[in-house]
Amino acid sequence: MTTSRLDRLKERLQALAPEHLELSDDSHRHTGHAGAADGRGHFSALIVSKHFVGLSTLHRHRLVYQAVGDMMLTDIHALSIQAFAPGEMPAH
Repeated sequence: MTTSRLDRLKERLQALAPEHLELSDDSHRHTGHAGAADGRGHFSALIVSKHFVGLSTLHRHRLVYQAVGDMMLTDIHALSIQAFAPGEMPAH
């Protein structure tokens, strides 16, 4: 059985012990975009984790990229990140 990129992304982000995680594959919105030509996808992640408490947005994003690891080279062209500590996420 083949694991989808979205499933692999979700698995990698478990390293941050998310209390809440929403992922979406937005690749269909970028068909024909030069960045999509190599087959890598465009994704969005909304993640709430205690690992983000007291950290700047930049540091939070670095933790996400660290968790995602080599997928940024092999599977992901763009990753939109919303990273919150518990209690920070606005209602949506």
